Amino acid sequence: MTERRKEKFLSVLQQRQSDLTVVIEDIHDPHNVSAILRSADAVGIMEVQLLYLNEQFPKLGKKSSATAIKWVKRRNFKSIQECYDQLHHEGFTIFATHLGKKSKMLYELDLTKKVALVFGNEHRGVSAEAAKLADENFQIPMVGMIQSLNVSVACAVSLYEAFRQRRSTGRLRHLSEEDINKLFNEWLKK
Repeated sequence: MTERRKEKFLSVLQQRQSDLTVVIEDIHDPHNVSAILRSADAVGIMEVQLLYLNEQFPKLGKKSSATAIKWVKRRNFKSIQECYDQLHHEGFTIFATHLGKKSKMLYELDLTKKVALVFGNEHRGVSAEAAKLADENFQIPMVGMIQSLNVSVACAVSLYEAFRQRRSTGRLRHLSEEDINKLFNEWLKK
């Protein structure tokens, strides 16, 4: 392994965030899952939660995910309650995308704390149960005729708002030196 590649690994690992994650519920198209993984990697997310109740867990190839599958861990769940209980146990506040009367606008959320953002199926959106069990629901403001975005685009917009809030307030929380070294050694094997 070249010195340059090792430096790149360390540079990226020093920007990783363990207090921001994405939950994707029953996303059908593996290309959308891959695009979400690429966006997660781009803002320094370490792990994405795959919640699959009605669809099959996606088969992801290196080509479609631009190798983001190598750098972003995935954790599988087959139950909303199990997923949310685990995230709550880890200290996450859960915000689900949902067009509802009580939904806040994305830009009203405090995304500087430990946050999990939930995105649903391309056609059905987030399930009623996932929306109900979330701590809060949110929507992305839109003024056009169409009131939805592609799920991977909605995820990218939301993640970059979280990234913007964290950078502008100085609340980017990075990994400990011990965690960086552990991941660095794992990445050297990839």
